[in-house]
Amino acid sequence: MPRRRFGKKIFKSFLPILLVLVLACVVALAFIVHGITRPPRQPYLVTPQSFSQISGTALKVTDEGWRNRDGTAARGWLLRGTEGAPAVVFLHRYGGDRSWLFNLGIKLNEAKGFTILWPDLRGHGLNPPVAASTLGMKEAQDLLSALDFLRGLKGSNREHLIADFFGVYGIELGAYAALSAAVQDSSLRVLVLDSLPRGSDELMDARVSQYLGVANSTVLSIARLATRVYFMGQYKTGSSCQMAGELKNPRVLLLAGGDDGYLRDSTAAVQHCFQKKADVEAKLDLPLTGFSLPSATGEQGESYDRPVIDFFAKNLL
Repeated sequence: MPRRRFGKKIFKSFLPILLVLVLACVVALAFIVHGITRPPRQPYLVTPQSFSQISGTALKVTDEGWRNRDGTAARGWLLRGTEGAPAVVFLHRYGGDRSWLFNLGIKLNEAKGFTILWPDLRGHGLNPPVAASTLGMKEAQDLLSALDFLRGLKGSNREHLIADFFGVYGIELGAYAALSAAVQDSSLRVLVLDSLPRGSDELMDARVSQYLGVANSTVLSIARLATRVYFMGQYKTGSSCQMAGELKNPRVLLLAGGDDGYLRDSTAAVQHCFQKKADVEAKLDLPLTGFSLPSATGEQGESYDRPVIDFFAKNLL
């Protein structure tokens, strides 16, 4: 009996400390999850107005808004192309925004007359209408909502402006969302995927490691669990390899290089996951990828842009 009483006293004395430690862990995890779902934001690198001032070209780029399928607001820049031509959607990486791919979209429009849409992924850009990123969980559905918006555009003769098929270019988070959406909508015929992760877990691990400055496996596992709790069980861990194998007749260009870190290996791994009948090209030793595109020189940017434009021209027309 005395030993039991002594044990109870010890437990009661340490209970407040234990509760404080548990509370501290919960707060720390909440802080981490909140941080990685709120990407860093900065002023747009370029806007249609500033681009026109620099280039001397009057661009008819409009700022558009539409509704995602979950009822949230979405926004993007739209450049109308030739009536009846297809459209291409440009999806930036985590931590980027629509301005990062603006120049490439302009070049594609000028070269081939495609309609171009540059959305801000949820949680990205200045004052985003949706505060938090879902690290690929809802971004694919958002892309499908953007396609619905494009399908509703009318030309001058009141017919549909856009052809009934689309292309999409995506980097990292944008590439993952593009691949996931293409599995669900066969009208996404042409995919250019730069620095494609293996899945949403890999994306999240990279964000946690960057946020904390450490890559401890235990911390990453706990952070994944906390993220699932945060998203109330809706968190998805779809494999890029599995999704690639489910595509019917894709035309895919995979891009990777020395400046995208672990994503070079993950992009190369996905190359072998497509069905044999798939039309897949891969350029995995690029001197720069979409990660470095905003800071590339004119010559470097052109060497990257040209194969992308040619791939869309060859496969989307």
